[in-house]
Amino acid sequence: MSSYGVSVLGADLETLVATAEAADAAGFEAAWTSEFYTRSGSVSLAAMAGRTRRCRLGSSILYGVGRSPLVLATEAQDLDEIAGGRIVLGLGNGTRRMMSDWHGIADTSAPALRMEELVGLIRKIWNLHQGPVRHEGRFYRMNLVPTGAVEPPRRAIPIVTAGVRPRMCEVAGRVGDGIAGHPLLTTNYVEEIVRPAIAKGAAHTGRDPRDVEVISMVICAIHDDPEIARREAAQQIAFYSSVKTYDTVLDVSGFAKQGEAIREAFARRDLPAMFAAVTDDMIDTMAVAGTAQMVKHGLKRYEGVLDHIVLYSPSIGLSPERVQQNLHSLIHECAPPVSNSSAKRGDHD
Repeated sequence: MSSYGVSVLGADLETLVATAEAADAAGFEAAWTSEFYTRSGSVSLAAMAGRTRRCRLGSSILYGVGRSPLVLATEAQDLDEIAGGRIVLGLGNGTRRMMSDWHGIADTSAPALRMEELVGLIRKIWNLHQGPVRHEGRFYRMNLVPTGAVEPPRRAIPIVTAGVRPRMCEVAGRVGDGIAGHPLLTTNYVEEIVRPAIAKGAAHTGRDPRDVEVISMVICAIHDDPEIARREAAQQIAFYSSVKTYDTVLDVSGFAKQGEAIREAFARRDLPAMFAAVTDDMIDTMAVAGTAQMVKHGLKRYEGVLDHIVLYSPSIGLSPERVQQNLHSLIHECAPPVSNSSAKRGDHD
């Protein structure tokens, strides 16, 4: 049975935290935040931790290239302490252009190997009680010798890694506790590309692929007028499809021609043409949009394909008020049933 989470968005930190609080109160299993050039994911998680009680709190994703392994490791431990053991550390590189232009990374080669090295090093830092961390790798160097006794970690914080193309999906199978899938991922892509890649990665390191949680965002829009919801979903699909990195998803899903038209329109900065290039079958395959009943029914196609379904509101071309209205509708209409055990836990919190 798939669990459900919410990707929380907000024009300001208070709105973002209030959305996480609402998702937690409604019984969602997790609330996920991300970061961009306008938002820190780690600070968002800290704020969310103080206002939520039960749900997992995950980053989908934090940029692994923007912080040193030591900073990532210690931030995650502090966040997990604040949250009472509810943090999921989601890491990603971003695109190569983001790595170079945003984070000043000179060597953007072999992103999968970079992530595998980073995850292993973070875990070594978390287990510093076992001895010094001396590491000479392709991307990272560390000689960390503690000045005194170090306590063992309170728990093994789960690490999920972002993946779209097969080799990055393999990373989750090799070293991750889960994979953070992109909003463009379709059910066919997960079954044909993502899960086999995870299994291949798991076999490489002698792991069981069933131990890797398959998590992905699903673009969702609720509106009383289904055509408005579909247009909103199309705008988000167009925005992501303009990035060549995601060609693989479009090709496997049968939307290569649409992707080419979207990128051509993007090159001209012709937003209406970009949005118009998203065909109805793309919307039906890459998003769930319509009335509340239509969205609840549409989400069923992800059941059993994803282990954890993250509801993700479109934001491209939408006002902050409309984004929050949609998130409110998603939380209210798509909340999982509250079990008796959950209700009892709430009585004693």
